[in-house]
Amino acid sequence: MKMEIIHAVHVLVKSLLIVLLWSDCEGRESELDYVTCGSLVKLLNTRHNVRLHSHDVKYGSGSGQQSVTGVENADDANSYWQIRGKPNLPCQRGAAIKCGQAIRITHMKTGRNLHTHHFSSPLSNNQEVSAFGENGEGDDLDVWAVQCDGTYWERDEAVRFKHVGTDAFLSVTGEQYGHPIRGQREVHGMSSPNQHNWWRSMEGVFIQPNMEPLHHDEL
Repeated sequence: MKMEIIHAVHVLVKSLLIVLLWSDCEGRESELDYVTCGSLVKLLNTRHNVRLHSHDVKYGSGSGQQSVTGVENADDANSYWQIRGKPNLPCQRGAAIKCGQAIRITHMKTGRNLHTHHFSSPLSNNQEVSAFGENGEGDDLDVWAVQCDGTYWERDEAVRFKHVGTDAFLSVTGEQYGHPIRGQREVHGMSSPNQHNWWRSMEGVFIQPNMEPLHHDEL
């Protein structure tokens, strides 16, 4: 009888451990369902199937700042952007980005921030979108609010980026550049939400939530 009780306790403990381990794995998977602060991602315009892109090519008109375009090539390394906090309000590395949160989107290769202002875009005459700043630091016109439906920005969810300073939505409507960036699409700001300003996170490195509460790493 005593051995049966001991055996029953062992089975119960083993079952509880399996449940706890399964719950922990489920929790970690759910944490990785979101785009997090510090993540390095490619952003796809779902209407035109192009990824947000930049390079050290300046606009020949408007602001003369670094151009931002859309490219079809999924493998282009110039399409990686880092998700960061506002200039005076950094976000905790690995923290899920909330719907409505103001962020900066920084081009990995050049260290310049996604930016817009009241210049006309060269092809569509919408609002010019550029990459601005040095080493990740620009100005208040580098800030965008993530518009999504739930509590957090989900990785497989289409979202909009609304510019905090001018209320323009990050958009693509299909206009194509010629030389020296032939075939790339114009990216610009539009005044209203529509089918041209939906974006989804694609390839990238998604930073996991920090498991060490005493380690503060802000971006």
